[in-house]
Amino acid sequence: MNALTLFTAIVLLSVAGFYVGRSRSLRVSGSAKELHSLPSYYGMYAALWAGIPAIVIFVLWFAMEPFLVRELVISALPSDKQALQPDRLGLLYNDIRNLAAGGAISTNADASMRGAADHYLALRSTGLWALAALALATGAAGLAFARSRIAPALRARPSVERVIKVLLILCSTLAVFVTIGIVLSLIFESIRFFEKVSIFEFLFGLHWSPQTALRADQVGSSGAFGAVPVFAGTLLITMIAMLVAAPVGLMSAIYMSEYATPRVRGFAKPVLEILAGIPTVVFGFFAALIVGPYIRRLGESLGLSVASESALAAGLVMGVMIIPFVSSLSDDVINAVPQTMRDGSYAMGATKSETVKKVIVPAALPGIVGALLLAVSRAIGETMIVVMAAGLAANLTANPFEAVTTVTVQIVTLLVGDQEFDSAKTLAAFALGLVLFCVTLVLNVVALRVVQKYREEYE
Repeated sequence: MNALTLFTAIVLLSVAGFYVGRSRSLRVSGSAKELHSLPSYYGMYAALWAGIPAIVIFVLWFAMEPFLVRELVISALPSDKQALQPDRLGLLYNDIRNLAAGGAISTNADASMRGAADHYLALRSTGLWALAALALATGAAGLAFARSRIAPALRARPSVERVIKVLLILCSTLAVFVTIGIVLSLIFESIRFFEKVSIFEFLFGLHWSPQTALRADQVGSSGAFGAVPVFAGTLLITMIAMLVAAPVGLMSAIYMSEYATPRVRGFAKPVLEILAGIPTVVFGFFAALIVGPYIRRLGESLGLSVASESALAAGLVMGVMIIPFVSSLSDDVINAVPQTMRDGSYAMGATKSETVKKVIVPAALPGIVGALLLAVSRAIGETMIVVMAAGLAANLTANPFEAVTTVTVQIVTLLVGDQEFDSAKTLAAFALGLVLFCVTLVLNVVALRVVQKYREEYE
């Protein structure tokens, strides 16, 4: 028995409850006309009674199970190991879990460790079987209760809709709390960073080298946390990407909306949007193996000094990746321009190109601006292409032929491997993340405001 099997069993029980409730409603009424609600609502009523209690038990168990198993395993250890410091005891428990999973451990596995690993596996297995029995029994009891209540006068539809409304509210609340948790974690860790490094040095410093000394006698690694080169690299690559994506994406949208036949549009639009489904790591390989070397050879033929990893290579490929994003959003807002505006322009003697330039694009401009701002947010948050094509060097330069780095790349670099979260080097990643969050939040809010204004005007 594992968690996936149990969850599948609960889903199957809910599906069975749907058919039981539906058939029961038809049996007690004789025909659907005598029922207060449609038979499907009675089925949903029984399915919810069967599934929700079982899923609640399932979720509560997996929320509490790690703590219960840990306490039971530790309480069974010899007294000398129970007396260890909390951090040492935590490492010992991780070794027990790794030993139970067949992985490597940091200490020698003595008899007590192997016994604790066996005890851990037994507790997990026993807990899953007990959970399965309790969850399925509760679900079956809920199904039996719902079946007994089904009658022609039962208001199944309002009951089902209330439950679904509550579930939707819970999901929305969960999303809000997750967002709040992410923001608070960034803020608290950033405050710890700014206790070690001045906020003015971070925001206005011109040198970025976050290596700090690990020992008091170590030299040459005092750390420099001026993030201006990182922000400048992000801005440079984003500008190059938008110089590619904005005109190509916008022109593609205008062509597909105003000039292409339905047959060409039906073929070209899906082909263009295939780019949106390609993983970013594939774009990164393309930039590192093809675009980067090509730009270097081209620059050398013209007598220019081009780094093997350059902002230009990363920006060009990132722009290609963002083209379907700009094209799809712009196509939607151009198609939303009322046809009467086109007809009025044609009635005044304007040509198609004049109508596009003088009527359609100005009318759709708020939506197009919103699409471009959302595309900028997408470009700022890209990581893999920059890692593979632009390098890791934090150079303060406006030369697109040199290697630069971005905020997201530095966050990944600072948090790779085993890190201690008391050093300024690791905490710098949270400060960078906070700045990136604020920038993308502002861009998204502005984009949504612009789109909202557009919708109010034309819908």
